[in-house]
Amino acid sequence: MTAPSTTDSDYDEVQAAPDDEGGRAPARRYGVLALAIMVVVGLLLGYAGGLLTPRLTRPGDASVEAGFARDMTTHHAQAVEMSLIAYRSATLPEVRQIAVDIATGQQGEIGAMQTWLREWDLSPTGSQPPMSWMSDGAKVKDGLMPGMATPQQMTALRNAQGIEVDRQFLTLMYNHHLGGIHMIDAALDATDNAEVLRVARVMKSTQQTELNNLKQLQAQAQAKG
Repeated sequence: MTAPSTTDSDYDEVQAAPDDEGGRAPARRYGVLALAIMVVVGLLLGYAGGLLTPRLTRPGDASVEAGFARDMTTHHAQAVEMSLIAYRSATLPEVRQIAVDIATGQQGEIGAMQTWLREWDLSPTGSQPPMSWMSDGAKVKDGLMPGMATPQQMTALRNAQGIEVDRQFLTLMYNHHLGGIHMIDAALDATDNAEVLRVARVMKSTQQTELNNLKQLQAQAQAKG
C-alpha cells in the first residue's frame, strides 16, 4: 500500500485517549508518516511470523485455508484503508487511536496470510470464486464480502468532514468487523491447520474487543454537535 502524502498539518500530534480501566499504555503520539512506518513494520512482522512457522502439510488451491487467507487479505485491506482515512481526518482522539490499532494490527495479519500462501506454493488470487470455501453458502454481493463497505460508502468517507468522518468510520468499521468475524468463524469450523487456527482465534478475539470499543465510540460521536 502506498503511504499517504504528508503536509505540515499531517504532523500535528494526537494525544491517545487513556483507557477507562487504566490498562492502556502511557499516551502515545503519532504523525501520518509514523503511522505509515508502523503499518509497514506490522506487515513485515506478519511475514516473519509466517516464515518461522513450521509447515507439515500444504493446503491446496481450493482449500478452506487458502480461501480464507485470500479473502481475509482483501477484507483486511479495506479495513486498513478506512483506518488510514480516519486517522488523518477524524476529530476524536479516541477514534484516531483505534484507527491506528486496526491499521497496524490488520496489516500484520495480511503479512502472515500472504506468507502462508507463498509457503504453500499458491498464488495470492487462486482459481476459486471468493467465499466459495465457506460451507454456509455465504455469497459475495456486488463483489463485496460480508461487512465490506461499498464504493459509494468509501467515497463518502473520503469526502466527509469534521465529526461526520468519525461517525461514518465507526459505523462502517463496526459492520466490517461483524462480517469479518462471520468469515473467521467459518474458517475455525472448517480447518485443522494449527497455524490458521491460532491466527484466526487471535483475529476473532481482537475484533470482538474492538467491536465493543467501536460501539462506545459511536455513542460518543453521536453526542457531538
